[in-house]
Amino acid sequence: MAGEQRSMGLRIARAAVGAWIFAVIAMAMPPVPAWADDTQDARHLVEMSKITIENFQADPNMGEFRNALKRAKAVLILSQVVKVGFLFGGSGGSGVMMASDGKGGWNGPAFYSLGALSFGALAGAQAAEVVVLAMSERGLHAMLRTSFKLGADASLALGPFGAGVAGATANLSADLVSFARAKGLYAGLSIDGAIVDTRDGLNRAYYEQEVTPTNILLAGEPKIPHASGLATVLTSMMAEKQ
Repeated sequence: MAGEQRSMGLRIARAAVGAWIFAVIAMAMPPVPAWADDTQDARHLVEMSKITIENFQADPNMGEFRNALKRAKAVLILSQVVKVGFLFGGSGGSGVMMASDGKGGWNGPAFYSLGALSFGALAGAQAAEVVVLAMSERGLHAMLRTSFKLGADASLALGPFGAGVAGATANLSADLVSFARAKGLYAGLSIDGAIVDTRDGLNRAYYEQEVTPTNILLAGEPKIPHASGLATVLTSMMAEKQ
């Protein structure tokens, strides 16, 4: 009996010493960066944005989007805007912005969030892919702010879709033009009045430094290889014949 008690005591002592050693090692290890999860989120948003643009590229109803992109100064890509409620209700999503460098290429991405939507006639769809094009200097500079309201800081129009609307965006005078895809439905998604905010934490995590949307989108610095796939898809769409 006494031998069993001594054996148990040794096991407990060893476990305690092991726990203490583990705690000392853990304290000595460098902490995991606070933005580690943000980095993963940012990279995922870039990858999902590339898929969204590929979906718009392949969609026969998005011919006018592809035409308008050739004249756009910037593009805000929201790969999933989620609706809460039925017919009307609050919604939100996150995405990335890319800006034309004026030479056929693209700078970015910078990270943004969007909230406070109403869906109108799109009731029944749970999520949508939304892309907003900046068609004017006013639209571009509104989108560079840390926070802006669609339809207030820059005028907003719903982009045409479907067959038989070729050239329709050329007649639109809005600073911003939005396009949406949702489970085969294309009409009724209103983002007028939605608030768009920069996601500084994701920008910092993705580029591993403090950086502003102006640096990223206008100066084109810093650049990161991970974003090249998204930039390549946008460039290929710019080169497509109408």
